[in-house]
Amino acid sequence: MRHDALGAHARDELGISEVSTARPIQAALASAGTFSVGASLPLLVVLLLPASSLMWTVSGSSLLFLALLGSLAAKTGGAPVLVAASRVTFWGALAMALTAGVGALFGVAV
Repeated sequence: MRHDALGAHARDELGISEVSTARPIQAALASAGTFSVGASLPLLVVLLLPASSLMWTVSGSSLLFLALLGSLAAKTGGAPVLVAASRVTFWGALAMALTAGVGALFGVAV
């Protein structure tokens, strides 16, 4: 009988097994799907509202959608909902502000 000390340690102490190994294709497809859904929400706002109010409504609705999707992800993953939603919304707002700032610096509307 042959003993696999490393395999036994991985299984018993670390909880690593064939069932719990990473699935990169599944992770990539899940990421692609969630990014597509997240990107489609502001696009719906663009389709439904007049062009004159798009800058503020797309920005505001994007932050709202970030908060909602951050809450959903936190609830799904068992994390604190308010902390996760705040974090996602804050970083999204910062990214929007930096993008607008760089655009203004170069005289380009982004």
